[in-house]
Parts: sequence; C-alpha cells; structure tokens
Amino acid sequence: MYERKILPNLNCGLDLIGEVLYGKWKIRLLWFINEGYLRPSELQRKIPDATRRVLNIQLKELEEHELITKKIYPVVPPKVEYRLTEFGKTLIPIISTLGNWGDENEDRLRSVILKRLKANS
Repeated sequence: MYERKILPNLNCGLDLIGEVLYGKWKIRLLWFINEGYLRPSELQRKIPDATRRVLNIQLKELEEHELITKKIYPVVPPKVEYRLTEFGKTLIPIISTLGNWGDENEDRLRSVILKRLKANS
C-alpha cells in the first residue's frame, strides 16, 4: 500500500478539507450514503466507473476520517453497511451547495472541460 514520504500541509481549513475529501469518488460516496445507498454493491452500481478496489480504499479513508461508520453483520455471506456519522452529516449541505453550483453552471463547465480534453488529445 502507498506510504506518504512527505507529511501533508495542514495549516488551514482548505488544506484540511483537501486532505479529507481528496479522491475522485469521496464526495459522491458521501452523497449516496446520505441518500440511503448503504451497501458496497449499491454504491458500486451508483458509481459504475469506479473499481471495487478504489471504492473500498476511499470508503476506508472516509471511515478513518470519521465521516462514515462501517457495520459488519454476522451473517453468511457477510453483510456490510455504511452510514454517515454526525460529523459526516455536516458535509451534506456543503456538498449540496457545490452540486447546485455545478447544475447552475453546467453548460459552461462542460464546455471548458471538453475544450481542455480536446486540447490534450
């Protein structure tokens, strides 16, 4: 597994947020867990572009940052569910605001992203 060689800079709120939420799928994982998609297979269906391995790594990181909890039920086959912690729930209004901003600027953002992708190909 990857080990950091340089400690992260944690001097301001933006550094801290970046450290906790950095990861392609973390914000979407938090959103979907909040919406009631609690099992890994449900999350995988909601984010089909992500591999199971990457989702598991990012779920583990969210758990280590105390944003979600993981419950393993003692059944065969094992059943796992994720839930937001009270701390994790405080991010939902912020994620909602970011999503609304993205919706309001959808055309412009899509245009800029596609232009950049075309320039790099």
